[in-house]
Formats: sequence, C-alpha cells, structure tokens
Amino acid sequence: MNDDRLRDPDLLPAPTVPGLARDRELLLKQALLHKVSQPEKAVRPLLRRLIAPALACALAAGGVIAVNLAGMDAPRTHKPTAVAPETARLLERIALAAADARPPAVRGDQFVYVESKVAYAGQSADGGPVVLTPVRTRQVWFSADGSRPGLVRQSGESDSTVVALGPNAPSVSRPTHTYVASLPTDPDALLALIREQTRGQGQDPDQRAFTAIGELLAETWAPPEVSAALYRAAAKIPGVTVAGTARDAVGREGVTVARTMHGQQTQWIFDRTTYAFLGERTVIVEPTDAGPVGTVTGTSAILTTAAAAHAGETPGSRR
Repeated sequence: MNDDRLRDPDLLPAPTVPGLARDRELLLKQALLHKVSQPEKAVRPLLRRLIAPALACALAAGGVIAVNLAGMDAPRTHKPTAVAPETARLLERIALAAADARPPAVRGDQFVYVESKVAYAGQSADGGPVVLTPVRTRQVWFSADGSRPGLVRQSGESDSTVVALGPNAPSVSRPTHTYVASLPTDPDALLALIREQTRGQGQDPDQRAFTAIGELLAETWAPPEVSAALYRAAAKIPGVTVAGTARDAVGREGVTVARTMHGQQTQWIFDRTTYAFLGERTVIVEPTDAGPVGTVTGTSAILTTAAAAHAGETPGSRR
C-alpha cells in the first residue's frame, strides 16, 4: 500500500489533549464505560451484557461498587457540530488502512477469538470519586455463525458462557462474524442500518450510532471492506472529532477519534503509523460527582484477534 496515503502530517493531532493532560487515557462500546450498577433498558451487545453481572459481583466482593456514571450529575450537553474536515481526513486514512488489511478467513464453524486488557470504573461503598479497577486480561470466543455457545474468560473471575443465538436473528446489537461480514459496504447505507437497529436504546441517535460502531470494531472481526465502511460511516456522525493522542490499557500511544456526551468522552485509539485500531478509553471532560476532568472511567487494549477451532482454545496467530 502507498504509505503516503497514511502519513499526512495534517492528520496527526497535537501531542496533547486539551483538558486531559492530567490523565493519559485508556478505553470501552468502550471498551469502555460499563453501566453495571443497575439494569439498562438498552439492549447491550452480547459480550457486554455477560460481563456486566460478573464484574458487579467481583467489585462488590471487594467492597467496591460499579458506577453508572451517566446518571451522576451530568452537565449540560452542547449540540454537536458537523464533523470537521481534519476529522474526516483522518477517518478516511484509517478506512484506507483497514481496507488494505487482509486477515485470515474465518469459517462459520469456527470461533472468533479476541484477547484484550480491560479496566472499569468503580466507586467505594463510602462514595467519593471513581477509580479504575486493576487492568485484567479478557479472552472471548464467539461462534462465527452464532450457532454454538461461546466463552468469556476474565482473570480473577469465573468463566461465562456466551449463549448461542439459535433461531434469533443477529443484529448490530447482537452481532456474529457472519452477520458483520454481510453488512453494507456503502457508508450511508451502513449508517442508516445502524441507526435503525439501535433505535430506542437510550442516548441520542448520533451517540447510539457512534457507540455501536465502536463496539463492532472492538468486539468483532469485520472484513476489510466492512471495517472501512464503519470508519467512513463514523465520519458522517455529527460531533465526532479528533481528540489528540492517548494511551490504551497497555500504554500504547495513538491518535484518537472521539465523541463527547454528558461530560464523558469516548475515544477510539489508533496506531499513529499503521492506523490499526488499538483500543478505547472513556474519560471525564467536564467536572462531575464522579471525579475531576481527566478521570478515566474505562479503558481497553486489543491484543489478539484470530480464528479458533474451539471455545477455550488459544490461537497461535497474532494480530
């Protein structure tokens, strides 16, 4: 591939993130702010809905309470603006890099294996600012066609089963690898589908779409053409912006694409040279009861994505 398409100095953000200098980011959609202190009406992707109860139990056992930050004295949200040209250019470079990737094929009878490092925000039972739990390893096996149970294995917790979809049709909120591979590669058609399938899941339509795209990027293994379309669809969502640089859950620094809602900014982190998706982090950008500006409320780093023959088998191939 022609590296000139990927190395445009105008696309590289400033080396610092305004307002976030006191804390150098990390993820999660990402991965991630998990609202595990109370049930949600929104249908969460399969992996997140399985992890949330296990995380809540683990935190409670240690005297820590998981926090629903979205409901904590949220400041006024300003109406998002259209995507700036520099953001659109960066996302186009990321899309070009994704389109040039050639991952191994995954058969329907196999599993998509994702290994990552994650940490989530928690709060002491006595209250006070939120703090991140220690970073831990998470391994997930998803049935590629959804026909067989998968597996979630997270350090310090019991294994969880990913239920098979069976006759239930997959969707953006309950994706399988086979379903993601069938998504439209036209960005307008893809964004319209995502908006339709996330309707009624809380937040506003633009934030729902941004969150859904982030979750598809972090929790599935989309074919190159679909990955490129997801990034181009994100470039059409008002309020999406370039947010400087950040570090993922293992300390890898990259450029970020972000969106802010209710004083919290969700950031997708990309390698500065290859534009590979590294992970996510969520950070407080306006003071709330949860903590000062710069407080990280969720972080992730994707380490491995590969095909596996069986749930529980660790593939040898690396991303």
